[in-house]
Amino acid sequence: MRFVSWNVNGLRAVLKKGFEDIFATFDADVFALQETKLQEGQVDLDLPGYHDYWSYAERKGYSGTAVFSKREPLRVLHGLGDEYLDNEGRICALEFPELWFVDVYTPNAQNELARIDHRMQWDDAFREFCKGLEEGALPDGATSQPKPVVMCGDFNVAHEEIDLKNPGPNRGNAGFSDEEREKFTKLIDAGFSDTWRTLNPDVAGVYSWWSYRFNARKNNAGWRIDYFLVSDELMPRVTDASIHCEVLGSDHCPVALELDL
Repeated sequence: MRFVSWNVNGLRAVLKKGFEDIFATFDADVFALQETKLQEGQVDLDLPGYHDYWSYAERKGYSGTAVFSKREPLRVLHGLGDEYLDNEGRICALEFPELWFVDVYTPNAQNELARIDHRMQWDDAFREFCKGLEEGALPDGATSQPKPVVMCGDFNVAHEEIDLKNPGPNRGNAGFSDEEREKFTKLIDAGFSDTWRTLNPDVAGVYSWWSYRFNARKNNAGWRIDYFLVSDELMPRVTDASIHCEVLGSDHCPVALELDL
């Protein structure tokens, strides 16, 4: 199966930059978006052969996730089960017979870590949510068959120094604070594998996000903050994990995963 994830930083803007052609080129079985910045009914997409599922933020023009799947899922979840955390459309999770697929747009800690407490609460709740799916415990109290998880999206953290161009000056900043990095480590330690880094343990200079300022993309002064993580049991079935820096249209580029199921 081929999975693709892309933070489009506004789907309506990217539609004017060839989104539908880019989407078709990937021919993904499941294609996930973050930061759609939409409300229901605000966009008309022509993606034949796909079922579409959307999570919207209450605030207009903000956040939002979407998943497009060739197969119809068994069920879809649109939140973590926490009213305080579930009003920004940051989760779209699909259950398939063999796995759960989770699309996430993690909250940004913001300048001077103004939202770090919210971010810490989110990271803990998200980790528990994903472990619950693995174990068959759903946030609404229902149960399902235990099965592995494939999660993807903009996690808004560069995990290690190798994951951004300038770690020294950015230490302590949003996306590279000790607190956020430690929470990502806890997610990994809970039984999930960072697929791209596992396959490319020593590769530097490959990023998924670049600031619009200072010619960052031209100079490849980027951060790797977009990931595919899988339950450890699935890692032997990962045949490829890729970062598509050549795809333009957003300040992020798509990341992809191939699983032999």
